Amino acid sequence: MKSTNETSKTSRREFVKQTSLLAGGLMAAPLVSNAGYFTSVDDAIKVAVIGCGGRGTGAAMQALLTKQNVKLVAMADAFRDRLDECFNALTSEDNEEGNVKAKVAVTEATKFVGFDGYLKAIPLADVIILTTPPGFRPIHFAEAIKQGKHVFMEKPVATDPAGVKKVLETAEIAKQKKLNVVVGLQRHYQNSYRELYKRSQDGMIGEITSGQVWWNNDGVWVKMREKGQTEMEYQMRNWYYFNWLCGDHINEQHIHNIDVMNWFKGAYPVKAQGMGGRQVRTGKEFGEIYDHHFVEFHYADGSIMNSQCRHIKGTYAIVDEMIVGTKGVVKCGAAQIVNKGKTLYQYDKALENNPYQTEHDELFASIAKGEFKFSDAENGAKATMTAIMGRMATYSGEVMEWDKVMNSGLNIMPAKFAWDANPPVMPDANGNYPIATPGLTKYFS
Repeated sequence: MKSTNETSKTSRREFVKQTSLLAGGLMAAPLVSNAGYFTSVDDAIKVAVIGCGGRGTGAAMQALLTKQNVKLVAMADAFRDRLDECFNALTSEDNEEGNVKAKVAVTEATKFVGFDGYLKAIPLADVIILTTPPGFRPIHFAEAIKQGKHVFMEKPVATDPAGVKKVLETAEIAKQKKLNVVVGLQRHYQNSYRELYKRSQDGMIGEITSGQVWWNNDGVWVKMREKGQTEMEYQMRNWYYFNWLCGDHINEQHIHNIDVMNWFKGAYPVKAQGMGGRQVRTGKEFGEIYDHHFVEFHYADGSIMNSQCRHIKGTYAIVDEMIVGTKGVVKCGAAQIVNKGKTLYQYDKALENNPYQTEHDELFASIAKGEFKFSDAENGAKATMTAIMGRMATYSGEVMEWDKVMNSGLNIMPAKFAWDANPPVMPDANGNYPIATPGLTKYFS
């Protein structure tokens, strides 16, 4: 394999061939195999989207709006209606973000529906967008990297420690194969956060001693049960409220804020303890997740992150991060650094970018130049592990230690993916799901 310097000089066409064939272990395969394996012999960067909900539609749109020659060639989703909605949105001439219809090269033959659709879509593209519910992320990521594809995947990247371990293992393989991986923790791609981070690393705030992070708001959508649905289909439709699919909102949303503290700190917590519960959102439609969590995360040097997330209407709403140092405080939402009432730095909000677009712009620019530049998967996995550790702490009421949780092997995914199979958690005769109870819920004997 060429050195990094040589690779950076390689043309885009050659680079994509190398990462699709060499990295995929297909050196002996012909350019177009009997199975129709795609090899990017033209100049377009070909994309497949796995998971065609709102975030999948948005991510596909952002990929197509980059300056590169990008084509969407394949789509996969468990549900045909979701795939059709995504396709119609991308081919509409009335898109608010821009007209990308000409870049959509998906045909009926390259639309794949069902649990195994990803296996059919991945071989057709150079870049795979993974935007299904996060429980599927470890499986889909492993397959994409196995086949030598660059990846954009949404956060979080797993819902249990076993999934995190799998993502970390796959991340190492991606590095070895020089495959770019971007994870949708978009604050890393936001101008104001980058400038705040740069100054914190340059010593403006001194040594970080603590942080406050919040994702408190009304909550998100609910999909009510419909007549004739199997339990698997219902949970897949209402995926936000089941841990095997979502990981609770501390994992699915609050991961953004938790990740910011880890990023600025340059470390991950070694233990966590906290409290939480279901106080308001107690109906059957809210599955098994809590409506509030408060976690105290401890780092090895003694610094602490206090983490709040709440999904309760009519309460104080805040989505933000505050990083406290010995010389100053970073107020991320305000994009400023202050100390004792004095502003040390203020980012000009007029220069703010759309980080959702930037993460795709930079990923596809790197691929077009033949560069290996992005390996976000390890941080994405460890940010996810931080959130999962927090969930386990609030559910059990016990102190959770990083190493013990990481090596626990805890796996909450189904044994079988099929519409007639039972998900890992099932309702009782009255339609209620088992809810974790602090003091009674145990993860370790």
